[in-house]
Amino acid sequence: MRLGRWIILLGVAGVAAGIGWFAGGRPLPFDLANREPSVQRRAPTGPTAPVVRVATVRAGDLPVQLDALGTAQAYNSVVVSSRVDGQLIRINFREGQDVKEGDLLAQIDPRAFQALLDQAIAKRAQDQAQLDNAKRDLERYGALIQQNYASRQQYDTTKAQVAQIEATLKADEAAIASARTQLSYTNIVAPISGRLGLRLVDAGNIVRANDTTGIVVITQLQPISVVFSLPQQRMPDIARKMRAGEKLEIRALRGDGSGLETGVVEFVDNQVDATTGTIKLKAVFPNESFELWPGSFVNVRLRIDTVRDGLLIPSSAVQFGPEGTFAFVVGEGMVVQMRPIKPVQSDGDVTAVTGRISVGEKVVLGGQDRLRAGSAVTVSGDGAPGAGAPAGRPPGAGGAGGAGRRPPS
Repeated sequence: MRLGRWIILLGVAGVAAGIGWFAGGRPLPFDLANREPSVQRRAPTGPTAPVVRVATVRAGDLPVQLDALGTAQAYNSVVVSSRVDGQLIRINFREGQDVKEGDLLAQIDPRAFQALLDQAIAKRAQDQAQLDNAKRDLERYGALIQQNYASRQQYDTTKAQVAQIEATLKADEAAIASARTQLSYTNIVAPISGRLGLRLVDAGNIVRANDTTGIVVITQLQPISVVFSLPQQRMPDIARKMRAGEKLEIRALRGDGSGLETGVVEFVDNQVDATTGTIKLKAVFPNESFELWPGSFVNVRLRIDTVRDGLLIPSSAVQFGPEGTFAFVVGEGMVVQMRPIKPVQSDGDVTAVTGRISVGEKVVLGGQDRLRAGSAVTVSGDGAPGAGAPAGRPPGAGGAGGAGRRPPS
């Protein structure tokens, strides 16, 4: 009888466990050991307000700037070559030296050219003596023909000889000028100011006027050019500025984004590259610090316009939805609202917008995927767009001004 009673109790306990399991893990109505109602103890649960970063909407001017990658090029580059044939007897420069226009760089043996000049001068003296004699004969025949002691033919012949010798003298003057020019070419001077490269020929070698190697290359570094490309869609704005006579200001940037040099756009190509859909531009920089070097890649930022008195918010606050762009604005009671906006111009981290927002309101910078209209939030930081962020934070991510603020209880 006692064994049968235990079997019945175990059967009742199994049925109760099965009912609890099928009911979704609900607790048993009775504790089998104590036969008393069990008490369910669970930690209270409920939604917590997400923590977000915000920035204050401000009014200001936003420069419309275009970023591009360019290549620095020498403003002028000249291969210094010999203009006459001869032996190079002297090198008057050091590699890497800065030279000015007209500085003597090298010298070719001038003796053969000096001899040609002396020969041309002597030929002119000889012809000058013949001209003087012919002029005296012309004067004598002119006096004799008046007294019928000389024929008209002799007078005309002598006059023609004078004219012929005068023409010969002009050819002699040209020969002297040519010989003097050839002699001057034995002194090889710098045609432009700039910095010298490697010496390509040593003293003692024979150089020729048709050599393509040259003696040295001079590169002008001040000023220096930077060639870069922009999308063709930006060409109307650039063309409008240039037609108005405005100078397009451009900045060269270091690798960390800091300003390096400021210059102006000097040239816009006359056609668009059909393969890339871009157009080439050339800017000129003074390069006072010699940080721009020919052949190096340079980040440039071209300013083509300015948005005046726009509503500025961080670009990360701009959201895209089925009905267009919007931003989450933190309102009263730390509750967010969805406000429709329209981006006007973006400059990287800062965007100028129009729409249903006002100066001084707070827009959410991150964590928007967890928000809905009417969501309560906790603010962790507050910063103005474009005001500069602390190290380690993206621009516009907020500063310490609103750190630790919580919604009112």
